[in-house]
Amino acid sequence: MKKITSTILSLAMGAAIFTGCSTTKSASAAQTGEKKMNKNTFTQVKLTKGQMNVFDFGSVKLHAYKTKDFIDDEVFIVEKAGKTVVIESPCFFDNNRELEEYLKGKEVAGVLVSYHGAGATFLPDVPKYATQNAVEYSANGGGKALITNFTKAFGAGFDGSVHKITNVIGEGKINIGGIDFVIKQTAEAFDIEIPEINAVYTHMLGHDCHSIIAGPAHADVVIAELKSYIAKGYSLILTAHYTPEDLKDAQTKIDYLENIKAIAKTSKNGADFKAKVRSAYPDYAGENYLDMTTGLFFK
Repeated sequence: MKKITSTILSLAMGAAIFTGCSTTKSASAAQTGEKKMNKNTFTQVKLTKGQMNVFDFGSVKLHAYKTKDFIDDEVFIVEKAGKTVVIESPCFFDNNRELEEYLKGKEVAGVLVSYHGAGATFLPDVPKYATQNAVEYSANGGGKALITNFTKAFGAGFDGSVHKITNVIGEGKINIGGIDFVIKQTAEAFDIEIPEINAVYTHMLGHDCHSIIAGPAHADVVIAELKSYIAKGYSLILTAHYTPEDLKDAQTKIDYLENIKAIAKTSKNGADFKAKVRSAYPDYAGENYLDMTTGLFFK
């Protein structure tokens, strides 16, 4: 599993709270003809830098673009009847060009710009959709701070320009290019339900790595959200820095969060807490995330 550098993690700390680490899991199964959502049932298309995992559900396809950039961004493309809608934007110039090349010949009806506002040279003439709070997040809030820091960290390869939103949207159902989406506003931006493929997009999860959790109350908020995914029976959970996950992964994260809350109650201090969590999850990646969680639990 790829480890995000300490520099990137420290830059992200100001805005990333519910977070998961990246994954480099490869395709283990090709298409079987089954139309039920399965995170391991896809066709892999290798690109020059990144790779595309294509999930085929008959009338709708989901293209999951693993950028393989420095912050392990994922971009999703929903395709139906010859039209596509992109969820999030790549933010490195080479990925922008690579994804535009992949999309040639497909009509792009719009881009939903939620948590990742950078990368405005990507599809500049295509309509961009976002909630007002997402606009503010990228223009002036925590998202802007991240864009500024990433521009300094990555230099000329990072596209720090911010997408101009042409269509400000609210909560609820919206149809773009003949595809239905349901928008749910969050504290920073918005999550996206995709009813036709029984999937939901949120910022981050990561079932087999540590998360940045700002104390027991925040853990409870995350647990409640994950339980809502299970109750709704989503087939896939799409996130901005991880390959598609499923409800078993959501339950794994719930169990993890409940356990670290219990460990915190029996820990003498931060060092004791960190040691116990590491012992309980010896194979988990993202130790820098655990460091941050420790600092937030034991201020």
